[in-house]
Amino acid sequence: MKKREDKMPIVQVELLEGRTHEQLAKMVKDMTDVIVTDIGASREAVHIILREMPKDHYSVGGVLKSDQ
Repeated sequence: MKKREDKMPIVQVELLEGRTHEQLAKMVKDMTDVIVTDIGASREAVHIILREMPKDHYSVGGVLKSDQ
């Protein structure tokens, strides 16, 4: 079994723009809590990268989200 300090998860999340700072802050806190609990990583070792994209840079079924 690996030592706790050997675990440095890097999580990447891609999402459409439009969430508030408070929503994003809660999301990364909750994700960090789950990672710490489930895999035993230290809180300081958890890295989360958020990539927000404009709705006109994403489509579903050939239709831009900005047009829906």
